[in-house]
Amino acid sequence: MAVSIAHLGPTGTYSEAAALACARSLHDLGEETLLCACPSIARAIETAAADGAQLAVVPVENSLEGTVTITLDTLWQLDQMQIQQAYVLPISHALLSLASNQSGIKTVYSHPQALAQCHGWLKNFLPEVQLIPTNSTTEALKYLDSDRQAGAIASRRAAELYQIPILAYPINDHPDNCTRFWVLSLQPSPFFGPTEEDKSHTSIAFSVPANVPGALVKPLQAFASRSINLSRIESRPSKRSLGDYVFFLDLEADAKAPSTQAALAELTAYTEILKIFGSYNIQIFTNDR
Repeated sequence: MAVSIAHLGPTGTYSEAAALACARSLHDLGEETLLCACPSIARAIETAAADGAQLAVVPVENSLEGTVTITLDTLWQLDQMQIQQAYVLPISHALLSLASNQSGIKTVYSHPQALAQCHGWLKNFLPEVQLIPTNSTTEALKYLDSDRQAGAIASRRAAELYQIPILAYPINDHPDNCTRFWVLSLQPSPFFGPTEEDKSHTSIAFSVPANVPGALVKPLQAFASRSINLSRIESRPSKRSLGDYVFFLDLEADAKAPSTQAALAELTAYTEILKIFGSYNIQIFTNDR
């Protein structure tokens, strides 16, 4: 039976590129795969959580624009999902349009992250255009056929797939633009290394009992005292009351390591809710796919 992989669609998105990277890894292991395009990042996670797909590949962090908050918020709610692997992919945006030149463009469509990653370029070269967010970079392309004054920010691969001219490339504000994706599943996956292999990162999240002085210092000290480096810390509203937050941490350590287990055990004394999303390795791609 083919391994199903949920991702943000439609065909041609950067999330699909990450899902294809996951599929290639599985093909190398002799596994067949089936990609399942979803209308949103949350729906991709929900599909895997409901056992409608075995894996979900979703973006979690961009080097220019930071955290993809919908991924964190959905994972906090669907905490049965576990991170199996991380991929880092280079992201190079292109301006696609059926207009004869850039000066004819009055509107630009794209995913909010892509619009933000190209903010400087748009300000310099298309300062008067109206920017309209869409659910994905590929979804933006559907507006181009009916409007010759519209442009879309998407990948070169999307331009090839949908046969739409590229007017400018690359247009992201920094050449080292990249996005980290998580591979999520309900059950521990046999596809991402043996269970005894050390994993380089662990992701957790927690809430604290009360917003008082030192409420965050004590949980963080549990890791600092054991020389466990935190590669990321992010706060998100708990959605319970104003000023109440959930904290997401990435640790540069395996959850099975004795020092990490000791830190997590200590953490329970300082937290109201503690969720461990799993340990995983990170694979970095250097070519724009």
